[in-house]
Amino acid sequence: MKKRGILNAQLAGYIAALGHGDTFVIGDAGLPIPAGIPIVDLALCGGVPSFEQVLTAVLNETETEYYCLAQEIVTKNERLLEFIQESLPEVEYEMIPHLEFKEATKNVKFAIRTGEFTPFPNIILRAGVSFPI
Repeated sequence: MKKRGILNAQLAGYIAALGHGDTFVIGDAGLPIPAGIPIVDLALCGGVPSFEQVLTAVLNETETEYYCLAQEIVTKNERLLEFIQESLPEVEYEMIPHLEFKEATKNVKFAIRTGEFTPFPNIILRAGVSFPI
């Protein structure tokens, strides 16, 4: 039995299969995921698990070179924006309108659904490499 890190077998497998440049999304309970994109549904009930819990667990097991947020997070969820920026210091990022963000999810390798019920707690992450290039 695995005793550390991500225990969800499906999520652990998707993370292990990430290659440099692959993207995936962590979203709230209501983020629409395009047809054909595999979903790891972790949502249990409102707020469980939280976006913060899932992001922290994922970042502990991945190398991230870039992330993308919906620009609406700046005014609608400042606390979460601060958490994300503190969790990913010195990582390149961009903010785009929410409608464009939803379009961008069409290109991700997989999606993670959390139980988050706050505004705009969605992030697209791009895998980096764990060695100098």
